[in-house]
Amino acid sequence: MSESATSSALMHSIIQRIATGPELSKDISLQEASGGTTAILRGEIDDVQAAIFFIALRMKRETDDENKGILDAILKVSDSRVAEVDEVVSLADPYDGFNRNLPVAPFIPVVLAACGLPTVSHGLDAVGPKFGVTHRHVLQAAGIDVDISLDDATARIADPETGWSYVDQRTFCPGLHDLTQLRQRIVKRQALTTVEVLAKPITGRQKTHLVTGYVHKPYPAKYASLARFAKFEGCLLIRGTEGGVIPSLRQPGMLFRYDDMGMEEPVEINPQALGIAQPVRAVPLPDDPTIMRGDDEIARISDTSGAAAIAAETGIRALQGEKGPSYDSLVYSCAIILWHTGRAASISQGADQVREVLDNGTAYRHLK
Repeated sequence: MSESATSSALMHSIIQRIATGPELSKDISLQEASGGTTAILRGEIDDVQAAIFFIALRMKRETDDENKGILDAILKVSDSRVAEVDEVVSLADPYDGFNRNLPVAPFIPVVLAACGLPTVSHGLDAVGPKFGVTHRHVLQAAGIDVDISLDDATARIADPETGWSYVDQRTFCPGLHDLTQLRQRIVKRQALTTVEVLAKPITGRQKTHLVTGYVHKPYPAKYASLARFAKFEGCLLIRGTEGGVIPSLRQPGMLFRYDDMGMEEPVEINPQALGIAQPVRAVPLPDDPTIMRGDDEIARISDTSGAAAIAAETGIRALQGEKGPSYDSLVYSCAIILWHTGRAASISQGADQVREVLDNGTAYRHLK
């Protein structure tokens, strides 16, 4: 039997079991989830069956093994590089972006690099369900080349004068990127949205830390389990605004972390302990009717490029030391990451390091 015929037979068998209603649907194994997803990513399964696969899994609720299988397939078909540095932070905000606040997290890798911590962020242009402002949008608006090769991105991370890079999903996993239109037609969130942030386009020689965000309480355990499966030596999960990596600027928060593949542990955090006293949770969207719209509760930004331009301008001013919500957002999140990776003895000491590189211009010099 040909490989294509084998993939078709496997998908036929999987759909027969997972799409039989809320009471009769059956779980599939990690290996079956991996095999089915791999066939989809290689273009061996038609769009109808691929959509049924992801929708049926979501309707019955994916098991831990099924999520691991889908992640396994992404890791297998993805291109990856090891940077010539001992340690790398792999930063992943939600790939579908932000639509309730202006994202300044795209500049976190710049600040961490200025503090001596090599960092890669990854994402794509636009995907559902939010179709919000993404890292790609903001960095492109800031004049950064967001379509560099994986080799060039890896070289930038190894260069201490730069120390950071963005790499697009189209570059390191084109098979997954090719599913963006299908995911738009599916409408609802599915397992790909959960697991794609655990891709590993660039790793360190000795250690790679996953840094991502979450909103709902079940997700830290789920993400930590997936991170260990993907062999991230360190993992930092921040309860951030819109599921991102920047916590609320005005109230105490929570994070979970592990090191050396251990079990995750909860840690309470408080912005006021760092001298942050903002009246807003995050950097607010501009009060501009050309940017915002009210006809869609999920996709709330009508002009993502306009919002990205404002976010880029705001973030660059923060890199130049201008105080405000953007500055405090970078201080808060970067301080947590420096502490988690052992580059600072405490979050407070991490905040001091971040303020220094913002105020003396070091961070801005690492931007380009």
